[in-house]
Amino acid sequence: MTDFAAIILAAGKGTRMKSDLHKVLHPIAGKPMLMHLLDSFAGLSPQRTVVVVGDRREQIDAALEGRGITTAMQDPQLGTAHAALQAKDALSGFSGNILICFGDCPMVEAETVRKLTAALDGGAKVAVLGFRPEDPLAYGRIIAQGDGTVVKMVEFKDASETERAVNLCNSGLIVAHSDDMWPLLDAVDNNNAQGEYYLPDVATNAIARGDKVVVVETGADEVAGINSRSELAGAEQRWQAARREQAMADGATLKAPDTVFFSHDTQLGRDVTVEPHVVFGPGVKVANGVHIKAYTHLEGADLATGVQVGPFARLRPGAVLEENSFVGNFVEMKKATLGKGAKASHLSYIGDATVGANANIGAGTITCNYDGYFKYHTTIGERAFIGSNSALVAPVTIGADAIVAAGSTVSRDVGAGELRMVRAEQLVKQGWADRFHDTMKKKKAAAKKDGPSKDP
Repeated sequence: MTDFAAIILAAGKGTRMKSDLHKVLHPIAGKPMLMHLLDSFAGLSPQRTVVVVGDRREQIDAALEGRGITTAMQDPQLGTAHAALQAKDALSGFSGNILICFGDCPMVEAETVRKLTAALDGGAKVAVLGFRPEDPLAYGRIIAQGDGTVVKMVEFKDASETERAVNLCNSGLIVAHSDDMWPLLDAVDNNNAQGEYYLPDVATNAIARGDKVVVVETGADEVAGINSRSELAGAEQRWQAARREQAMADGATLKAPDTVFFSHDTQLGRDVTVEPHVVFGPGVKVANGVHIKAYTHLEGADLATGVQVGPFARLRPGAVLEENSFVGNFVEMKKATLGKGAKASHLSYIGDATVGANANIGAGTITCNYDGYFKYHTTIGERAFIGSNSALVAPVTIGADAIVAAGSTVSRDVGAGELRMVRAEQLVKQGWADRFHDTMKKKKAAAKKDGPSKDP
């Protein structure tokens, strides 16, 4: 493949999003749409990538820090062709194919770009990406011959009735070799109603000078632009639907697929069962044979083979469940490891902790890991038994085979094999309850006899 560079246009204000966050940084499946595009292009090994910025440049610069990607400023904003020209200095000395695309079209795939660049090998000077939406609306039209040679590109407002009847639309993506791209961009003028320099005129001018321009087609979803919260939700919906199908194709069972939500980096093994209303946040790895029950939320968690989780469980970043361990309903884990075969069946918080193999965490157990200033660690040994409603005040270690009696507050280490019982002595007052009930019954009867209170 010829050397490749990408120019991503992201200088627009994104006013329809009505957000303080730059439009291209709004996430799909937990990843900013710009990063979806960049990660896709990474498979093409671009020599250079330039993101053209404008409004809220600092946000994009911060998001791109450390990625080796250049930004170029467009100010003032005079149209898409003008925006692309702002990358010229950053691509000085580069010789190869240049793709120009939009940061708010995040689902463009590397294979589609390969097809675009390959189209230049047949003698074309410019390749454009077209699509056929269900409703062409006011998209610009591509008038092409049967072999894909473009005869004309026309904006909807300038199209004739015959041209508007064509459903091949312009996505805006365009590829040309640098030797052709820069002269064609320089030749674009602003002789139009808006007084702007439009990117499609690169192809129009190429046709006018006798160059061959070809169109490559793709699906409408791949090039759908995102300009509003509604369109963002639509893109999320399409991404999730595709990811669910992929999960099932890879051997996972989704009981109610439409209610399961994945992150961009969710990893699922084979024979995983996911019940309804499960949400995967970023950083979740699930091994083979795991069962995730309904209404469970996972983020930054690592689940080994044979693990069961939920229902109504929450696994936060740093949660590690080793083979055949079990977390039940209303259990929350954070930065904690549950050893092989260990169980926390219900109503517990396990934070900043290591739980040994085959240990049992009783209902209502809490690792008290925070003193308002610092976090502390709790270590629970193998086969230890923590009774219900226990509070383990970190830092504390519970030894192997130790038992913590129900209702205990443990603030000192418990040795291996010990029983630790921390309870106040029970006080018994014979007959007290009977006398109390008699007294209160008499008061209530007297109140009824005297009638309603006359207090103001």
